[in-house]
Amino acid sequence: MDIEIGAAKRGRRAYAFDDIAIVPSRRTRDPEEVSTAWQIDAYRFDIPVVAAPMDSVMSPETAIMLGKLGGLGVIDLEGLWTRYDDPLPLLEEVAGLDDREATVRLQRIYEEPIKAELIHERLKQVRDAGVTVAGALSPQRTKQFAQTVVDSGVDLFVIRGTTVSAEHVSGQTEPLNLKEFIYELDVPVIVGGCATHQAALHLMRTGAAGVLVGFGGGAAHTTRQVLGVAVPMASAVADVAAARRDYLDESGGRYVHVIADGSVGHSGDLAKAIACGADAVMVGSPFARAKEAPGRGFHWGAEAWHSDLPRGQRIDLGTVGSFESVLFGPSTAPDGTMNLIGALRRAMATTGYTEVKEFQRVEVVVQ
Repeated sequence: MDIEIGAAKRGRRAYAFDDIAIVPSRRTRDPEEVSTAWQIDAYRFDIPVVAAPMDSVMSPETAIMLGKLGGLGVIDLEGLWTRYDDPLPLLEEVAGLDDREATVRLQRIYEEPIKAELIHERLKQVRDAGVTVAGALSPQRTKQFAQTVVDSGVDLFVIRGTTVSAEHVSGQTEPLNLKEFIYELDVPVIVGGCATHQAALHLMRTGAAGVLVGFGGGAAHTTRQVLGVAVPMASAVADVAAARRDYLDESGGRYVHVIADGSVGHSGDLAKAIACGADAVMVGSPFARAKEAPGRGFHWGAEAWHSDLPRGQRIDLGTVGSFESVLFGPSTAPDGTMNLIGALRRAMATTGYTEVKEFQRVEVVVQ
């Protein structure tokens, strides 16, 4: 039901993950009997966790590490790893910057051109390790580097922006025709973000294998403050899950995966995202806290170094433990920043579910 904001404007009430809670059921399970596996296209993963393509989180090494732990790491193909032969000194410099100078320095560091040969080299490194290979480009760079990415042997292609539409209109440049582009590719595509039923339905009609839900809600984003654009994630995920159901009927059975991308900073958020209808979550800040993360406890995304209008910032999250302990424990923190999968298993077991898809049906309440 719409709420009157003023005489000339009405708005729909929407809910964030913090606004809802999962309801226990009459049946419980043993956590060891719970499966957290999910599959997208031909690729199966032990855990429904995708690492966000952010330089503070994903390097070729950490993508390989996450792959071996059962998840999916996505490399930012417009990041430092495809601009510099050795970005390690720069990552160390970024970690040591004063807050007042961080944005300006990031903008200058990312002025270095992207090199196709480095895209090939980084993806090959992951492929040679025997794990699923995923790389991300923004919609603006997709045409330029897509063939390089495909030729490099990527398994899953991610097109990720603050918001991505199937009907981008431009009077200055020829926009990316997502439907045509995805049809011509030989690899499955995950695309986003989106936050409404209609926008998600349009993205699903392009042939995408998965859609990312969310924008403006990440820990390092300031999109809400800069653009005034944001949709609370519980409502956004539920709306896009409804679009998935409608598209399943419309297409005669084609299932498009819903991946929550934003505001998943703690284990409870992961559980709530799936409870609202997500098949998996894309996370940044939990992995930025891992001791192996390239950002050394600092976290930032592509929005932080935008040349004209930064919509993110470098933030200090600190370090809590290894990648493995962030995912599987043991936890030494009481705030849900460690043992994400152990917490998900317990939430599923407490409510009587043994499969991720079943857990999407769990009851939730507004707090």
